[in-house]
Amino acid sequence: MNLTPVQIYADSSQSVVTIQGVVNDMTLGSYPNGTLTPVLGTGFVVLYSGQDYIVTNYHVVDGLLNATVTFSNGDSFPGKVVGSDAYSDLAVVSVNAPSIEFHPLQIGSSHALQVGETVVAIGNPYGLSNTVTVGVVSQLGRALQTDTLGGYAIPDTIQFSAAVNPGNSGGPLIAPDDTVVGITSAAVSNSEGLGFAIPSDTITREMPFLIKTGNYNKHPYLGVGVISMTYQLSQAIGTNVTYGLLVERVVPGGPASVAGLRGGSQNVTIQQQEYFIGGDIIVSVNGHRITDYDSFSSYLEENAVAGQTVNLGIIRNGQYIVISVLLGSRPPLSA
Repeated sequence: MNLTPVQIYADSSQSVVTIQGVVNDMTLGSYPNGTLTPVLGTGFVVLYSGQDYIVTNYHVVDGLLNATVTFSNGDSFPGKVVGSDAYSDLAVVSVNAPSIEFHPLQIGSSHALQVGETVVAIGNPYGLSNTVTVGVVSQLGRALQTDTLGGYAIPDTIQFSAAVNPGNSGGPLIAPDDTVVGITSAAVSNSEGLGFAIPSDTITREMPFLIKTGNYNKHPYLGVGVISMTYQLSQAIGTNVTYGLLVERVVPGGPASVAGLRGGSQNVTIQQQEYFIGGDIIVSVNGHRITDYDSFSSYLEENAVAGQTVNLGIIRNGQYIVISVLLGSRPPLSA
């Protein structure tokens, strides 16, 4: 049964909370090496193993001091981060509050989402609590580039067209069947209502680890620097392969290096952009065609974990070969 945005909001708004606190901004003076800067974000209630938790974004609670969780009725309680994963921008918070305060949302499957499907986002933009916006899924499987993940992208995100503003981060993205299919993570600056969400399948996959161990270390690591193939690149390389990923560099001692994957050997400039060509071209993983970086990162995130062996189909010197790679774990961001 598909619900209207009005019905979805009526059913779900009391499950959405406001998360507030301060962070120590080390770029400014005082306290004692920086300034306490207010932070405001959104979260929502979920039920796991008979206990209520708040799901939100990692960037909402990263370094957060004096965290409080305010429910839709205005009641506030201290919150504690029990687990987080920067690579997926995901965090789980516990709140010592009476059971009557919690109204958990049902987590659905983001795998069933379709481009063009209506979605409802509920959040607290600029502190305006329980604000609802409506849009459509504009694309799936996007790799969201950030400046804080050491060159990694957040894989497999949902791109949707709805107004997303500061404070919306951490709120639920809800499908017409009234299930959570994502968690609002970011808006592109200077865009017209373009937002991104972490898929609910990521929440389902990681939550047991975040609650039990406080982290998630199963993200697959290949140890390569890659760039999506283009027609111009194919012409410079001298190949008719215009899809897949060109391997520009291989991390010494990493999984790809151990497996024998080869990086580039020659610098070229194409349309004022510098590339390192001569390396392998990845065109498939376990027989699944790879068209670009988005499809590559999404496939690995959905279908592979650290410690698993995958078969990479590559083009090397014009020949198609298959190389088996034992995936590693991504290094900690603090390392």
